[in-house]
Amino acid sequence: MPQVLRFLLLATALAGTLGCVRGCTSSRPPIHPNPNMDDQPRYEAQAASDFFSDGMTMRTPVAGTIARNPLPFAIWTDSKYNTGRDAAGELVQESPVAVDDALVARGQDRFNIYCLPCHDRRGTGLGIMYKRGNIPTTSLHLQRVRDASAGDLFDVISNGLGLMPAYGYPLSPRDRWAIVAYVRKLQAEHDE
Repeated sequence: MPQVLRFLLLATALAGTLGCVRGCTSSRPPIHPNPNMDDQPRYEAQAASDFFSDGMTMRTPVAGTIARNPLPFAIWTDSKYNTGRDAAGELVQESPVAVDDALVARGQDRFNIYCLPCHDRRGTGLGIMYKRGNIPTTSLHLQRVRDASAGDLFDVISNGLGLMPAYGYPLSPRDRWAIVAYVRKLQAEHDE
């Protein structure tokens, strides 16, 4: 019994000592057993570098990199294609992309990756997230979704809505329009 008591006292003293290491005010600088995470060498933007052969610290993006947020000049060039909105900022009624079999096939491929877990293969909203997690998911066959413009669907895919996350950063505008085309195909098949 005395050993257990000694162990408990030692553990309590150790916990109390460790608890004051962080957050206690002191005039002395903190102790950093592993300072490499707190004090890392870095360059200022557009500074010169002896490390790289071209002498620049800023590196060019890897080929195929997709910008997380669209660049302003890309929005100005074709607002309908990139945002689903016209020059006045209103949602477009029809897709600015010509719908063909290749676009619908690409839309099905992207739908199966990004949309299927929640909306299921037929778009009923009874996907695996609903079945296992009881997460409410919108059916793509509801009248309000059918009545939504193509620009509205594109906007929801891009920016998310409710519990649905935004897919504007992993999906290019063409892929988002492809998903819109595939959703319209699912809705037409549901009517048959």
